Amino acid sequence: MLKKVLLPVFGVLLLFLTLIYFSPIQAVSIEECEKEDIAPDKIGECIDLLSNKVSELGEQKKTLSSQIAQFNNQIKLTQLKISDAQATINKLEKEIGVLGFRIDYINESVDTLERLLKERIVATYQQSFVSNLELLIASNDFSDLILRIQYIKLIQENDKKVLASLQETKANYSNQKEDRETKQAAIEENKQKLLGLKTQIDNQKLEKQVLLTRAQNDESRYQRLLEQAQAELAIAFGGGTETFIRDVKQGDTIGTVISGASGCSTGTHLHFEVHKNAAIENPNGYLSSKGVTYVPNEAEAGAINPGGNLPWPLSDPIFITQGYGNTPYANSGAYNGRPHFGIDMYSSSLTVKAVKDGKLHGGSYGGCRLGPLIYARVKHDDGVDTLYLHMVPLKS
Repeated sequence: MLKKVLLPVFGVLLLFLTLIYFSPIQAVSIEECEKEDIAPDKIGECIDLLSNKVSELGEQKKTLSSQIAQFNNQIKLTQLKISDAQATINKLEKEIGVLGFRIDYINESVDTLERLLKERIVATYQQSFVSNLELLIASNDFSDLILRIQYIKLIQENDKKVLASLQETKANYSNQKEDRETKQAAIEENKQKLLGLKTQIDNQKLEKQVLLTRAQNDESRYQRLLEQAQAELAIAFGGGTETFIRDVKQGDTIGTVISGASGCSTGTHLHFEVHKNAAIENPNGYLSSKGVTYVPNEAEAGAINPGGNLPWPLSDPIFITQGYGNTPYANSGAYNGRPHFGIDMYSSSLTVKAVKDGKLHGGSYGGCRLGPLIYARVKHDDGVDTLYLHMVPLKS
């Protein structure tokens, strides 16, 4: 009985131990890949992680396109609503202008006609009090008398009708005034609506731009991190493709600095590094002391303090564009928190020379947006490697 109970328990325990044993090691994180110093055994993982992130962003672009299309439709709809509101305002303002002219004209005409009509009615009624004797005397005969009396009555009735018509017109004038006030209120309502729509479209455009900027920044960030990780691997840890070329002596010409932007370089310069037993060293401890010119100036380029005994890889005069370590440019975040691992320099001559005897290797890797980074590595007998970046090695 005990055996039957222990077997399932033992099976579960065995499965648990198996899962623990065969479970993959915790993957490296983005934060670890952004640290100043990445362990050599983690660089490959960082490259894989960042490569996956860049691929994911490529897939997200499909979703991003649909989101941008939706924003564009919303913006277009809001623009149409704005046009409709503006057209309504223009129409109402035009109608109000017509109503205003009509009201002013009616008001003035009605007042004048009403005054004249009242004067005529008074005169007509005064005329109606003329004695029958005077009418009889003024008439040619009895028929003429009757016609005169009927004419006076007809004028009075017609005047009453005209007065009633004028009063009705005046009432219409009041209605049109109310219509104008209603339209004016509608204009104010549409203006408020228009203001709200303009605010809405501004917000929609801002949200669209924020979405685009965020996506572009993410892609730029991961691409930059990927390039840096690949550069670290290729240059500092031998991850690039390298080929032995020949043995060289100190002072031998080993290649030429590339003119202009190339690889991870934005302009003509030689990046000089020193490694010892796969660890990055400060080149100032190897290059001999000499006078140099800083470009643009010492504060921005980062001062150098060479104190070694090796000759420089370029001929005098030498111009320094960036020193080793935590230079101002490095502190700005250019290397994602890392220091600058070499000394950047150039001279009037682009010829690069070996600083000591060793074996010359040509190297490259394709991790930069401006093309492959071309460099040379000279391996020396004492475990020291000197690296010369952004130059084309001389094959013979």
